[in-house]
Amino acid sequence: MRSLNRLKWLHAFEATARHASFTGAAQELGVTPAAVGQLVRALEDWVGHPLLHRTRSGKERLTLVEEAQDALEDITEGLDKLETGLNKLRGRRARSVVVITASQVLMMNWLMERLNRFSETHENIDLRLNVTEKIMDVSHGEADIGIRCGQGDWQGVNKTWLMDEEAVLVCSPRLVPPVKISCGEWLATQKLIYDDTPHPGANFPTWENVLRTVGAPEARESGLHINSTSAVILSALSGRGIAIVRYALVKQLIATNQLVQLHSEYRWPLKWSYYLVTPQQNVVRKEVKVFHDWLLEDVISETP
Repeated sequence: MRSLNRLKWLHAFEATARHASFTGAAQELGVTPAAVGQLVRALEDWVGHPLLHRTRSGKERLTLVEEAQDALEDITEGLDKLETGLNKLRGRRARSVVVITASQVLMMNWLMERLNRFSETHENIDLRLNVTEKIMDVSHGEADIGIRCGQGDWQGVNKTWLMDEEAVLVCSPRLVPPVKISCGEWLATQKLIYDDTPHPGANFPTWENVLRTVGAPEARESGLHINSTSAVILSALSGRGIAIVRYALVKQLIATNQLVQLHSEYRWPLKWSYYLVTPQQNVVRKEVKVFHDWLLEDVISETP
C-alpha cells in the first residue's frame, strides 16, 4: 500500500537535501524553516533513524546519511513523475489555459494591466494567476510561465530577459510643495521609509547612499521600517514618508500622478533584472509561447 499521505514529508526532505539547509528549502517551498524541519523530523521518526547529519558551522550544515543518499534519486524522480501525471490530468481541455505566476507586488503594480490587454486580443486563451514568490511553481510545472526579478540564477527553468531594473525616489504628491521637490535640506527632514525586504545581490541603494547622491544632509535614525515592498509602496501612496522603490513597480503610479518621483535626474541601477521563466524539462505549449512572445513584445514596445 502506498503511503501517499507522507508526500509533504518527502517534498520537504527532497528540497532540504538539494539546498543542504532548512532555510533554502523553506524559501523554495514558501514556508518557514521551522515548518520544513518539522516535516523532515516527522519523516525521520517514521523511518526510525536520522536522515541528515546536522552541524553548527560550515557552508553546508545539513548532509545526507548514506541510506538517504541512496534513496534521494528515487524520491526526486518520483516527485517529478507525480507532477507530470498531474499535468496530464489537465489534458486537452486545459490546453487553452495559461497559468502565470508572479509576486504579489509585481502582479498588482505592473502585470495586471498587461494581462487585461492580452485578454482583449486573445479571447481564446484563458489566463489563471498563481500569486507567489516560489520559483518552484514553474520548475515543477505548477505554472506554465513566471515573471521574476532577480539575478537570473534560478535552477530548473529556462529564462528570457525582459528588462533591467533601477531604484527611484518617490512620495505622495500631497506631501511636498512642488517648489521644494529638488531641495535636499527638505528631504532630510522628512520621514524615510525603509524597505527591509531582502534584495540579495541587487545592490539596492541605502538611504545613506541616496541622501549623499542628492546632496542632502544625513537623515535622522528614526524612520518607518517595513519588510514588504508592496506595503512600502502603499505607505508612500498614503503620504507616510519618502520611499526608495523599484521603478517598474511604481511607473504606472507616477504616470497617473498618484506618486511623484523626486530628484528624477537620479536613478540607481540594480543588478536585478526581470525575466520570463518557463519549465526547463517541458516543451512549451503553443498558447504559453503566444503569451511569452506577446509580453516580450509589449515590454520592448514601451522601451524608449
